[in-house]
Amino acid sequence: MLNEPAPIDQNAIPMQERRIRSFVVRAGRMSPKQTRGLEEGMTRHGLPFHPAPVDFKSLFGHQAPCVLEIGFGMGVTTAEIAAAQVETNFIAVEVHPPGVGNLCNLLDEQALSNVRVMQHDAVEVLTHMIPANSLAGVHIYFPDPWHKKRHNKRRLVQPDLVALIASRLTTGGYLHLATDWVPYAEHMLEVLRGEPSLRNAANDYAERPSWRPETKFERRGLKLGHEVRDLVFHRT
Repeated sequence: MLNEPAPIDQNAIPMQERRIRSFVVRAGRMSPKQTRGLEEGMTRHGLPFHPAPVDFKSLFGHQAPCVLEIGFGMGVTTAEIAAAQVETNFIAVEVHPPGVGNLCNLLDEQALSNVRVMQHDAVEVLTHMIPANSLAGVHIYFPDPWHKKRHNKRRLVQPDLVALIASRLTTGGYLHLATDWVPYAEHMLEVLRGEPSLRNAANDYAERPSWRPETKFERRGLKLGHEVRDLVFHRT
């Protein structure tokens, strides 16, 4: 089945890899077009999960910098960035079926060949499929802030994940995060500052890079009075 991430046998996972997940896969409604994108588009653009390092050159058919995006939502920003940076390859990871189907449709509509789509847990992808020192960048845009204090432990951006991401970046590679929830931004900044192999590109928060489009979600947050914060750190 393509409409949900591959099931994970928790008994087969080493204890150190068992963790509180930052996402819940919700059974949302899908349009016929999204369903078609999921079922047919993934045969063209999909990269199945397999617990072995990926050879990016073989995957894309040429050598180029590779950027990993974690949690692309409906994929609109992903497609826009990929269309503007055709010299860069992208691996886009999301668990929610409607977004996966929508991004596949966008890739078809715009004839983009520099994106591979994964419907799987990004932490497992990073752990098992992304080689060390291989990524030019990692994007995490507007992850679920888990507003309630008792849910803060579910936040994606935690020290263990940041250390894992840093180990997968090339020297000089970047980690770019954005959120419209200030308490989460403060948490992100503290976590990233605590990773010794990363350095901040700004004093604290960065200006939104011109190549990161303003998203529909972001505009809605701004109308509600939220403050959008970008963070950009580089691997030393």
